[in-house]
Amino acid sequence: MHLSRATDIALRILMLAAAQRRQLTIDELAAALNVPRNHVAKVVQRLQRPGWLTTTRGRGGGISLPDATLRTTVGRIVRDFEGTAEVVDCESPPCPLSAACRLRGALRTAQEAFFASLDEVVLQDLIAPPTGATLLSLT
Repeated sequence: MHLSRATDIALRILMLAAAQRRQLTIDELAAALNVPRNHVAKVVQRLQRPGWLTTTRGRGGGISLPDATLRTTVGRIVRDFEGTAEVVDCESPPCPLSAACRLRGALRTAQEAFFASLDEVVLQDLIAPPTGATLLSLT
């Protein structure tokens, strides 16, 4: 399974915010993560909708991470960004093997195992040593 750039950026933003535990600006995030500012802004907006980040507008504004987000599973975050659609689209165009295909089921099983594995990891796990110290040194 390949994660989109937005999912990658989202996970890195959440990890940095979890390690820093202070208000961060979009510019700080973009510089620390070496990601274009406009990409960071779009991802922060998506992270704010489900409440994984809180945002404050204005001169003293920025983003911060609510305590509850530390207990959010990586699987839940990845599902939110990637969706739960099947790995392959067997309907468009219609696959002539669909009535007797075993590949679709195998891919579905693999995708479920992928998410199940990520469901065992919470955001707080991702900032354990040595990662947390590295994240603290980025800003």
